[in-house]
Amino acid sequence: MSSATAQLSQENEHLRDALAQRDASLDAKEADLAARDGRINQLEEIIRLLRHKQFGSSSEQIPPEQDRLFDTDDDAEEIVDIAEPIAVGAHQRSRRGRARLSDDLPRVEVVHDLSDDEKVCAEHHCALVPMGEDTSEQLEFKPAELYVLRHIQKKYTCPCCIGHVVTAAKPPQPIPKSLATPSLLAWITVSKYQDALPLYRQSAIFERLGVHLDRTTLANWMMASGALLQPLVNLLWDQVRQARLIHMDETTVQVLNEEGKTPQSKSYMWVTTAGPPSKSIVLFHYAPGRSQQIPIDLLGDYRGALMVDGYAGYEALCQQQNLVRLGCWAHARRKFVEAKRAQPTGKAGKPDEVLALIAKLYRVETLNKDATPKVRHQQRQETALPVLDKLRRWLNKTQPRTAPGTTLGKALTYLDNQWPRLVQYVESGEYPIDNNRAENAIRPFVIGRKNWLFSQSKRGVEASANIYSIIETAKAHGINPHQYLEHLFTELPKATTVADFENLLPNTFNNAV
Repeated sequence: MSSATAQLSQENEHLRDALAQRDASLDAKEADLAARDGRINQLEEIIRLLRHKQFGSSSEQIPPEQDRLFDTDDDAEEIVDIAEPIAVGAHQRSRRGRARLSDDLPRVEVVHDLSDDEKVCAEHHCALVPMGEDTSEQLEFKPAELYVLRHIQKKYTCPCCIGHVVTAAKPPQPIPKSLATPSLLAWITVSKYQDALPLYRQSAIFERLGVHLDRTTLANWMMASGALLQPLVNLLWDQVRQARLIHMDETTVQVLNEEGKTPQSKSYMWVTTAGPPSKSIVLFHYAPGRSQQIPIDLLGDYRGALMVDGYAGYEALCQQQNLVRLGCWAHARRKFVEAKRAQPTGKAGKPDEVLALIAKLYRVETLNKDATPKVRHQQRQETALPVLDKLRRWLNKTQPRTAPGTTLGKALTYLDNQWPRLVQYVESGEYPIDNNRAENAIRPFVIGRKNWLFSQSKRGVEASANIYSIIETAKAHGINPHQYLEHLFTELPKATTVADFENLLPNTFNNAV
């Protein structure tokens, strides 16, 4: 090879190396730009979500027409059984009128009559003759009435015996040597745990009524009341463990003074509910943590179906007891609602497609909410399964093309991971589609927490769990919580046997009073 040829070959080699280096540099720059674009998109999503949380609606309700947004001709037959004709008439604003007063309220008559002079006709000077009356009603209010019960225990002695004295017994009290009667304890309890009125505000109200009851006294009464309710809570737990289906959920609570924990650390209030909707049992349980051992301890040897969210802490119980674990479609939908909110305003995209399909699933439930479990199961097999199949195909197609770090990517990952649990509900007409029952049950606690913010001690939050359990279970049975608690605080101090406590459970209350 001549020197000129060798030189040309060497120059070509250098050029190829230079081109390769330039290509590598361009690839690196493109990758860097793609990463920057991805990060910018994520930051824009975060900004849109923050704006929505600050200024937007918190409702997750899907417009009724959204479940048909992405239908194609091929889907028409698929949803024909789901569709329901809806007649929408012209809108007319209705007049509500005055509120009707209940016939059960006592009536006090106030008669307005003419004076004797007015009962004489001014023109003919003859006496007026009665011809009827006009009647109207108003609602009167009297502030809470406080009075003191003086317990006088008569004492007797035998004139023939020295030192023989017999004293009449006083009924057992809910809190011995306390100023509080059952009715007062019931009022304070309902005010805090149902009406979310903190104890310091109640103390101020009593002060205006002329009675000094400081917050510490009220708090001690609540802790004693919670302990008094413990036997009933234990019996209700026994009933829950016998149910065929249980809902569970948990939320945070702050306890200021707890051994081994800082005041800023998170603790948890767990809620469990079971039973038919008209006779539900709702139970709260406090735990300093969120470990998988807690549901195991609460449910013991329970065998049945468990409806929960995607939290991994429930899995050990489900595997240990071979439970049917049901996934919550409301949680899955919520993540796609977040992804939709992260989209540019007014732009429809992939989250809308998922939400439209999930809306179809809920439409099946709405149309069959009053059906028997057998009919509901049949309708799910015929109408919900095709929608689930379509959603699974869409997920398989979309997930590989979506960056996992985006809001949509996270929603897709959750849907994929939870899929076996989410589709489990179609296997039985008795299974629910979501865990809304537990979320609704825990809401009163969350509302109360916004007002009283934290619990002072472990004993206090455990008492709160018992009281919430009794109040929410009473409400689920259609029982007035104040009447029920007053009954319990009167009768529980007298109870000595299991039968006595069983006769105080909510399902026996209407027969007892």
